[in-house]
Amino acid sequence: MTKKALITGLTGQDGSYLAELLLEKGYQVYGLVRRSSSSSFGRINHFADKINVISGDLLDQFSLMDAISESQPDEIYNLASQSYVPLSWTQPALTAEYTAIGVSRLLEAIRRCKADAKFYQASSSEVFGQPDESPQTERTAFRPRNPYGVAKAYAHWMTVNYRQQYDLYAGCGITYTHESPRRGAEFVFRKITRGAVMIKLGLQQELKLGNLDARRDWCHAKDAVRAMWMMMQAEQPDDYLIASGEAHSVRELVQCAFNCVGLNWEDYVSIDPAFYRPDEAVQLVGSVEKIKQQLGWEPLYSFERLVESMVEHDLKQLTTDNS
Repeated sequence: MTKKALITGLTGQDGSYLAELLLEKGYQVYGLVRRSSSSSFGRINHFADKINVISGDLLDQFSLMDAISESQPDEIYNLASQSYVPLSWTQPALTAEYTAIGVSRLLEAIRRCKADAKFYQASSSEVFGQPDESPQTERTAFRPRNPYGVAKAYAHWMTVNYRQQYDLYAGCGITYTHESPRRGAEFVFRKITRGAVMIKLGLQQELKLGNLDARRDWCHAKDAVRAMWMMMQAEQPDDYLIASGEAHSVRELVQCAFNCVGLNWEDYVSIDPAFYRPDEAVQLVGSVEKIKQQLGWEPLYSFERLVESMVEHDLKQLTTDNS
């Protein structure tokens, strides 16, 4: 019997990779898409004809109930949110509506329309904010330091509460920063790989960055969505950290990216205090012991391979665009 999955945030980085993975595994895939998102199908154009698109919105309870009733999914993956941290400060209420309250609406829609569906909630390492330990584990206290992290913490605990109160199969994946060639250019990893290529091709003279000593736990989005799927195949629902388990500095990232194009980064990178984040001193790095031991998951992409794959993609794309 063919499994069916419903994905919110289909047109985003994670949604597009997850849809590809599920299609490869023989799923019938449904994607919930806001009407205003019709122009942003770039990440799924190459397989859009294999997906069933349903119009809906996390702000609209009834559209979620209709989408679940129509698709009758075995698995539901909520990957939709306002996920750009700086924007959460300028639009805190909207961030809360989508990223926090939207999950309440979705959980309630599942409870009423398809209580036997398995539910994956995309949580985030931003819930830890300024953690009291490093690396973090599934037991580390939540101390979010921005509106996005606060909204994700609410969504996380609502998912846990619905699991306990209504016996739903619902689990949260606390994902750390994950990247890919489909990552938006406003995020620092893509800004750096693309910037190195732009400079190599003579399309840009310098790259302005913030704190080069800031350290992050970066993994590939393909590894992250594979973990999401594996969580939904487990016998019992649970919450897991999804990370690389390693911390790398922005300086390492810059050096690696510029090495890929044969340039000395110090000749082109300048520091702009405007790009510093207030929580830059905090080191977010996740322990992946639980997900390794219980589910057998581990990342397939090394940090270096991730950087190389993104530089190669940007080089190919920008060379084509400017030829």
